[in-house]
Amino acid sequence: MDAKTNIKSRLPSRHVTEGPARAPHRSYYYAMGLTKEQIHQPFVGVASCWNEAAPCNISLMRQAQAAKKGVASAGGTPREFCTITVTDGIAMGHAGMYASLPSRDLIADSVELTMRGHGYDALIGLAGCDKSLPGMMMAMVRMNVPSIFIYGGSILPGTWKGQPITVQDMFEAVGKNSVGALSDEDLDGMEQVACPSAGACGAQFTANTMATVSEAIGLALPYSAGAPAPYEMRDKFCTLAGEKIMELLQLNLRPRDIVTRKALENAAAVVAASGGSTNAALHLPAIAHECGIEFTLFDVAEIFKKTPYIADLKPGGRYVAKDMFEVGGIPLLMKTLLDNGYLHGDCMTVTGRTIAENLKSVKWNPNQDVVRPADKPITVTGGVVGLKGNLAPEGAIVKVAGMSELKFTGPARCFDGEEACFEAVKNKTYKEGEVLVIRYEGPRGGPGMREMLSTTAALYGQGMGGKVALITDGRFSGATRGFCIGHVGPEAAVGGPIALVKDGDIITIDAVNGTIDVKVSDDELAVRKKDWKPRETHFGSGYLWKYAQQVGPAVDGAVTHPGGAGEKECYADS
Repeated sequence: MDAKTNIKSRLPSRHVTEGPARAPHRSYYYAMGLTKEQIHQPFVGVASCWNEAAPCNISLMRQAQAAKKGVASAGGTPREFCTITVTDGIAMGHAGMYASLPSRDLIADSVELTMRGHGYDALIGLAGCDKSLPGMMMAMVRMNVPSIFIYGGSILPGTWKGQPITVQDMFEAVGKNSVGALSDEDLDGMEQVACPSAGACGAQFTANTMATVSEAIGLALPYSAGAPAPYEMRDKFCTLAGEKIMELLQLNLRPRDIVTRKALENAAAVVAASGGSTNAALHLPAIAHECGIEFTLFDVAEIFKKTPYIADLKPGGRYVAKDMFEVGGIPLLMKTLLDNGYLHGDCMTVTGRTIAENLKSVKWNPNQDVVRPADKPITVTGGVVGLKGNLAPEGAIVKVAGMSELKFTGPARCFDGEEACFEAVKNKTYKEGEVLVIRYEGPRGGPGMREMLSTTAALYGQGMGGKVALITDGRFSGATRGFCIGHVGPEAAVGGPIALVKDGDIITIDAVNGTIDVKVSDDELAVRKKDWKPRETHFGSGYLWKYAQQVGPAVDGAVTHPGGAGEKECYADS
């Protein structure tokens, strides 16, 4: 036996390929054209979220082929499979958004079942859209076989009347159109050029935020998450990942050796430094949960609080992911954070080297203003802030990147669901200075914790971005800007304080001190709680009904099972 087959005796695929009793199993592999040598090599699952739902996924199958070539060239046997994606940009603003967050956990579950059912020894995971990135990383740490994450890459910006635009501009254009500030003809023209290529939304929305996380947490190869989807060099990263996964099998270097508490803190730091999506405060606790590590919204918020905001990226800034890649990529961002004491350099990565070793040769690029030095930041506090108070005892989150005013006080205007609030915004029946409260949109109450981009973008398009605030037990898209607070917990569906707020109650939000309170006494809230009655969810059967029965609170990542702490046997050791 050579080195690549010698390790088979300790790998899960031995259960489907080795010994006389597995002759029927091997016959299936011969049916698919495999040779005897290939059958007795390690099996590497190449999981892709390819589909024709949206541009973020459309290039993944091509990249999967490159990864498979890398596996085969290094003596492994790649086994390709696909899983689902629910794409937020298309699900946004209607009932399709109920499916978004649940898709994250279904992706992790489906990858787990494919790996378990077929005894795969390692995993290369390719993902392109918001929930598919954390879903794939959750599967990696859950299975704990050697794994490498590959981001499908970002979209290129469009051009409208000589100016670069993104899908964020399209959502905000809807608000402008509703108040007559943009003609129907211009709206039609913009929509045809805003998204000119394959790839995920180009600014520091959730997809690019979690792509940045993939390098910082150590699961992706350096620079691989920054290259835009249309760039041919992406295939080289994929081929290299295929080769590298065979090295990780030899080393037996696994995701839980990489995703440690320190690595999670590194991930939170790059989110704050890049002005990333508030959704990271949901996904990082969920990834940690799969490892059996307790890392809640409050732990994420502590890192946010002490990390400077240094990357001038949209939606709060001027640039998109392509721009950061071309001036030095995610390693440039990480290098200045490391040099100034904001990253743990001793964390292991899929290169087989530590963060500090990976960044050793990265030099600062002084001829750019996309990323500032960490000791000369845009703001000294991170681009995302955690909040807590009598309105959110389990916490809430707000993205402050690009905001000038960090405090807001106003009377509540309550809506039970996003549609009712969007109608008020569309018809301009709200008032300047109000705090719009959207509730019963939490993990359980939605179910699925919908994002409110259609509403927030319409407000911004109407010129009201800083003149009203919006709070919800649901979520906000990474493309959201303005005073928008999400993840308010406990959620309304379980009788949290957000369910007890009445029109006219004064709400105070302070993103400097990290507080969110309603000016109602504890006694009065207790009286209101007695009169409160639970509401039925929108679904009485099907996956979303099942999800609502299982899902936990946002503070812990809205997870659906006990995680690593409840594990009795790790798949990788089976």
